[in-house]
Amino acid sequence: MNFQGLIIGVIAFIIIGVFHPIVIKTEYYIGKKVWPIFLVIGLLLIALSIYINNTTISAIISITGFSSLWSILELFEQEERVKKGWFPHNPNKKS
Repeated sequence: MNFQGLIIGVIAFIIIGVFHPIVIKTEYYIGKKVWPIFLVIGLLLIALSIYINNTTISAIISITGFSSLWSILELFEQEERVKKGWFPHNPNKKS
């Protein structure tokens, strides 16, 4: 039996689950202005995944990189959710 796909699927699920609160907390405390950090991290991880020979580890690194890129969009959408009142606004955050 080959458990590689199952392992990648479970870890992808966990990575996506971890990025969700990261985006929420980042928008709450810092704002969307840090999106370039998500871009650099995402691109670096995707590039790194190309050079890793182990398929499972390469896939996990790549999924993390793409999740970081997706988080850029989510940061901007999270700001809109806050404006709609779906999430709390941080009164101490400097815009």
